[in-house]
Amino acid sequence: MERNINVIDDLDGGKIVVVNDIAFKGRQKIEWPEVEKYLKQFVGEYYSIIETSDMIYIGSDLPDEFTGSNYTKKLKGSLAKAKANAAQGLPELIEIASKKRFKENLKEKHDSDAKYGWYRYDTKFALPVYNENQELERFNVFQAVLLIRHAQDGKLYLYDLVNIKKETGKPLEQ
Repeated sequence: MERNINVIDDLDGGKIVVVNDIAFKGRQKIEWPEVEKYLKQFVGEYYSIIETSDMIYIGSDLPDEFTGSNYTKKLKGSLAKAKANAAQGLPELIEIASKKRFKENLKEKHDSDAKYGWYRYDTKFALPVYNENQELERFNVFQAVLLIRHAQDGKLYLYDLVNIKKETGKPLEQ
């Protein structure tokens, strides 16, 4: 699947990843196995966060966690569609991430894969909205948090995209 992604500046001086194509359609039923299959192309890659120069690796656990996490299972409607389609812009979502925050690992099940704790970074993305004639009407903007695990090998790995919220201000015009 070809990626059609742009990064633009917002009015506050931040960055927004614009995902120009809706690859995962439907609001009622997202085909999460298809999203998982798509994400596998990124496994083994790494990307640098511009603000901090942190190297973020994509581990083999990301596709399953991204599509099957408790957070993902609770998503409905447009937020589920937003998360699925945000997968197309993962490299850019990592690169524009900001506001790094640390949290200790509190769950025993993550003692090795997040031995040194967790980091959260804010990121933003926009998805197109089409009218009934399939013409581009506008872009909806979403805020989200990249959940990064600091593993036993000392590397930072993308674990999930969480806390997705649609911005309620004026959407991006065409």
